[in-house]
Order: sequence, then C-alpha cells, then structure tokens
Amino acid sequence: MDAQPRTGPDSSRPVIVMENATKRFGEATAVENLSFSVHEGEIFGFIGPSGSGKTTTIRLMNGAYRPTEGSVTVFGQPADQMKTHVRERIGYLPQLFILYPNLSVKENIDFSASLYGMSWFGRRARRREVLEFVELWEHRGKLARDISGGMQRRLALASSLIHDPSLIFLDEPTAGIDPILRAKFWDAFRELKAQGRSLFVTTQYVTEAEYCDHVAVLGHGHIIAVDTPENLRLRAFGGEIIEVRAAQIGHATRPLFSRLEGIRSIDTSVPGQAHLVVEDASTAMPAVMDLLRGAGMEIEGIEPYRPNFDEVFVKLMQQEEAAHV
Repeated sequence: MDAQPRTGPDSSRPVIVMENATKRFGEATAVENLSFSVHEGEIFGFIGPSGSGKTTTIRLMNGAYRPTEGSVTVFGQPADQMKTHVRERIGYLPQLFILYPNLSVKENIDFSASLYGMSWFGRRARRREVLEFVELWEHRGKLARDISGGMQRRLALASSLIHDPSLIFLDEPTAGIDPILRAKFWDAFRELKAQGRSLFVTTQYVTEAEYCDHVAVLGHGHIIAVDTPENLRLRAFGGEIIEVRAAQIGHATRPLFSRLEGIRSIDTSVPGQAHLVVEDASTAMPAVMDLLRGAGMEIEGIEPYRPNFDEVFVKLMQQEEAAHV
C-alpha cells in the first residue's frame, strides 16, 4: 500500500505518554498506575490475559475515558482533550466488528472516509489502496454480512487506515482468526511500521510479543514489566539459557554443574537434559563441555536455548505472584 509522503520516524520522540494513569469505575479499579511511552515508528505490544485492562487502556489513550488519576498524552495533548486535527492522525481497530452489515465492503470504506471529512474524489484512489492492502478489492461489491469473519476483520482494518493515520490502535486484532490470517495481519503491521507509522497492539496471544519492538506485560490491571522482548526474556529467567543433553544427566548431576562459576540456576527435571541459566551462553558452553567430558559423559548436544514467550509470560506472572505473597 502506498502511503502519502511523511517524514521519517524519530524513535526518540514519544507519541503516547502515560504517567501513573489509573481508571476506576465506582469502587472497581480497572487499571492502576500505568506508566510507559510509545515512540514514533515502533510496534508497541500490550499483552495480558482477558480482563486484565487492555481495552480500558486503549480507551484512555484515544480519549474515550478520562483517567481518574495520572495523565495520558497523545501527540503532546491530553488524550481526552485532543483537537480534531490530532484525532485525524489516529486510526482505531476495535475488538468487535462495528461496521454496517447491510452495506457493501466499498460502502463501508466510503462511510469511514466520510467520518474523517475525506472528499469523494480524494477517497477514490485511497479506497483501492487500502482494499488491495487487505486483499479485499475483488470483494468490494459484497455486503459485509456475506463475507467471512476473517474478511470482516480485514475490512475493519482497512476502515481504520482509510484516512492515512500515523498512529494506529489495534485492540485484539488477531482474536478469533486462523493462524494463516494472523500471520498475514502481522505482515501488514510490519509494513505499516516500515512506512513510519506507530502501532499500539493489544493481544492475549503472548507469542505475538516476539513481533513487537517493546512490550508491556499487564496483569490484574497493573504493569508487571516494560521492555524489549529479549530483555523481558532475560529478566524472566535471570540470564541466557544453555540446553545440554546427555544420557547420564539427572538430579544426581546437579552438584556437578554447581562446580562451575557463573551458573545462576540448574534445571534437571527432564531426564537426560539440563537447562543452565548463565550470564553469557557463548562463553559458558565450552566450560560446560569440558566439565561433562571430564566426568566421563558423552554429550549428545549443547546449544543456547531460547524460551518462547509463553514461557516468558508464565515466568513473569509467577514472579509477580510470588512477590505479593
């Protein structure tokens, strides 16, 4: 999709800043003391289980909710007081399909364009761009009610892009769609980032954290951690991990591994395999190999182990729960 000319992204410039933002509904606290910033030209992931406050956070950022405490600014303006010209720079893909089922794909796009004041002539070329971008141009004459759920999701994405926004909020964009379409969505998000746009993505599919530049992990309405995916992995496990495989490895070999300097933790719960947490895997592996060979073990394999983000998320949640026991 060809975007209108725009200046290059400045990764040092925040487009969203939340400072100790809290939102209460009566006596119920939805989110509490949220502090983070989203910078220009990045994909920022907001990850947490269902009901943890992700949608509330997006509504604070797009001005639908006013924070009970703290502040939320978007493009330097309070989110609940944004001027029209600032709102026109924002696209929003809601969690649920809210377009008109009795209108065609093209008519829904035209309706969305009209909300942003786009003229009939101005929207024609842009309409085709966004529908081709989401692979719906050939289906433009179909009623929204007659297309599949995945196609409806793509139509909603196209509607959020019709006015060429520079900041896009995506609330659970891949919820309920098949893995192939999910991959296509993330390909689209990466392309939008490459065009210089900023994306704020909420998801309960924690593996999608891998596709983001920065990630905030949300639990029970507050932020557990904010960092790059790789730094969150190091934080969760306390270092890099080496996986060693040898038939003799078991609980009895734990004292052997303990002889090495720099071993932060040892997991031998799987027979014939050990996971060793170290500061630097590349420098620790030769020492581990020498140790095992000196003990007469035949090494079947040794390599760095990279936990997936499901494991990272579970570990971070366990640490959070343990800290509040």
